[in-house]
Amino acid sequence: MANTYTQIHIHTVFAVQNRLCIIDQTWKDELYKYISGIVSNQGHKLIAINGMPDHLHLLFGLRPTQSLSSLMQDIKGSSSKWINEKRFVNGKFSWQEGYGAFSYAKSDLSTIIQYIEDQEMHHKTISFIEEYQRLLVEFEIEHDNRFVFKPV
Repeated sequence: MANTYTQIHIHTVFAVQNRLCIIDQTWKDELYKYISGIVSNQGHKLIAINGMPDHLHLLFGLRPTQSLSSLMQDIKGSSSKWINEKRFVNGKFSWQEGYGAFSYAKSDLSTIIQYIEDQEMHHKTISFIEEYQRLLVEFEIEHDNRFVFKPV
């Protein structure tokens, strides 16, 4: 699109199906590279990626050539298929339905990058569910905690 100029920074958070802790240290860097490739191949700019065995955080610059929902469908669908083809887990791997998406100003990026990079330290004091619910409250996103995650 000629003469289209944007600066859209999105932080997404999504969980492994049933919040199982199955993203292993032995292959998580490969997963992050694979997801980075998806984001890049779709014309977006990955800024940060990190997570825990049960969830991931991505921060990227979203280009107006693709909707957020389409990009997330690509990321989650392609990475699930890739994990299953690589047989990194016993049984079938899948991401839980849905995701959280939060927008940030350029001036906030260094704080969010640090937050994403410090996931291991952060989760020593707060659970993933508490973290996710705090984000929903902080961004004033209406939600019902009973339906934020499928029960384990």
